[in-house]
Order: sequence, then structure tokens, then C-alpha cells
Amino acid sequence: MTTFTPTEKTRVRRLPDRARYDVESVYGILDSAFICHVGYVIDGQPFVTPTAYWREGDHVYWHGSHASRALDSATNAKVCLTVTQLDGLVIARAAFHHSMNYRSVMIFGTPVKVEDDEHKMRAMRRFVERMYPGQWEGLRPVTRNELKATTVLYMKIEEASAKVRTGPPKDDAEDYELPIWAGVVPVEGAHGAPVADPRLAHDLAIPDYLANLSHLGLKK
Repeated sequence: MTTFTPTEKTRVRRLPDRARYDVESVYGILDSAFICHVGYVIDGQPFVTPTAYWREGDHVYWHGSHASRALDSATNAKVCLTVTQLDGLVIARAAFHHSMNYRSVMIFGTPVKVEDDEHKMRAMRRFVERMYPGQWEGLRPVTRNELKATTVLYMKIEEASAKVRTGPPKDDAEDYELPIWAGVVPVEGAHGAPVADPRLAHDLAIPDYLANLSHLGLKK
């Protein structure tokens, strides 16, 4: 599959020229970030939970505490998962045309709980390696109690669409001659220098896997 078929839920109706239904665009946006928002309903009340996630092939994974009501309620239920990357603030000549440059993805589906311990351990490893490539082997091994205390959900990416805005402001034709500054202020995620835990038991160098976090959409 190279393109997601638009559905009643995923079809972009407002400014449809910004819609992207191709798999490359959807996966590219998912892979450029690490925080998503998952929407679901508990007893008729909508909730939206921010959480870390990762993609494996045509599935998206996230995890949390075994005692989490949110994860329990989302299991085998209909959810909406979204991811947004902000790329710029768009300043126009009129308030009405101010906007933002962004890349976003919306996915609908039914999450399934990972029940098999081997699958869960493999998922946890991939999550850590997604965040900090090369770190897993140097960590203290996961205990059985930690594995039991963690819930991992995964959902197949079948009903999805992306929406993207790029470029300068789009003002009314008669406003372009006005003496008002207009343009784009780029916005980029960045990370600072790592700060060591004051309780480090040894004088340790900063790990190499913290030197470059560009895979998370962060620049140094």
C-alpha cells in the first residue's frame, strides 16, 4: 500500500489542498516526533492523553502503567491518535490570515494490548532504542515485576491522513501593498546539553547516544 484511502473520518474537508494521504507523508511525520495525543471516551466523557509513542512498520505503539485507567479504557475501543509538528509562525497583513506552518497526522483505530511477554519486552526495547539508539544493551535488565507493571498497546495504521501547511502568508490581493511586515518565523525543536544526575555513583562521560537527537526532531 502506498496511499491511505480517505474515509468519512480522515478526509480533509477544510483546506483539502493541504491533505496528504500517501503512506510516505504519514509515516514521515510519525517518525519525526515522539509525543502523540490519544483521544477516547470513558463513560460518555471524552479524554485526550499525551504520551510517548513509536512506529513499527504499519503499527503505532504506546505504553504506560498497568494500573492506567486510560490504557485499560482504550484497549479494544475506538480511539483517535494525533501527532503535530510545528514548523513556523505565519504572520500576515490581516489578523484573519495569520496561521502556522505545521505537519500533522490523524489516525483512527482500535488498540490491542500486548499480552505476550516476549512481544512486550521486544516492544519496550524498540521504544528505548527509538529514543536513544544504542542504549538498551547498557541498561540494567528489565525485571519481571517491571514487565508486569507495564501495559503496551499497539494499533494498525489503516485509517489515517496527514495535513501540512508550508510557505508564506496568503493575504487578500488588495492587502499586499500595505506597509505591514508579513512573513514566517521558523520554529525548530532543540535540546540542550545533558545535565548529569547528582547521584551518579561514578564519574561517567556523557553517552554517545545523547550527542545527536535529530531523529526525534530535535536539533542541538
